Parts: sequence; structure tokens; C-alpha cells
Amino acid sequence: MSWLDEIKWDEKGLVPVIAQDQESGRILMFAYANREAVALTAEKNTAHYWTRSRQKLWHKGEESGHFQKVSAIQFDCDGDVLIYQIEQVGGIACHTGRPSCFFRTLIDGEWVITDAVLKDPTQIYASKP
Repeated sequence: MSWLDEIKWDEKGLVPVIAQDQESGRILMFAYANREAVALTAEKNTAHYWTRSRQKLWHKGEESGHFQKVSAIQFDCDGDVLIYQIEQVGGIACHTGRPSCFFRTLIDGEWVITDAVLKDPTQIYASKP
């Protein structure tokens, strides 16, 4: 039995994945992965996911250059959620140019942006000639 068989995949063959900074413990992003993405992550030690919006395998950083080096893959007691312990290359995990996708904090009943943009997304995703 493969270690991949121990993961409880949902009806679409996906598993939720939390990307966590290996040093600070901060949650940087949440995504889904299919079997191929998890296998590639384990093999190459760089994060791979399944993008539901584009319906394709996604190597994090392939367009932005903000790769995630994976030092460990963990799964929870139910076997249905993974954590990638990562080093975020370039310090930007979010497509908005911020260090984390979790940059809004509920303060006094309102969502407040608590992380500054480190790099303008139009510069990150500028078309290449």
C-alpha cells in the first residue's frame, strides 16, 4: 500500500492543503492537491497543487517565481487535510503580492487589511515577451 493511499481524498480526488511557514508557523495559504500534486511535492520538495479554477496541476511559483520549498508534509488524525511545511521563496505567497493569503483580520466588526503589498501583482504576472 502506498503512503498516498492513506490520504482520504474527497469525491473529486482532492485533499485540502495548508502551506505553513516552517520558521514562523504562520499560515501562508490554503489550496487543494490531487494525488499527482502530492506525489510531485514529495518527490521534488517543492509545492504542487491542483487549481480548481483552472482545472490543472499547478507548480506554485511557475508564473510568479515565488516557489515554495517543502521541508515536510504532514497530515491530520483523520487523514483528510495536509500541511506543507515550507520556505516561501521571495517572501510572497499570495497572488496579491502579500506574504500571506490571510491578510485581512476582523477588528471591531470590520475586515482590516493587516499585511502590506510587497510587490505589485502586475509586476509579478507581467507578460513575458
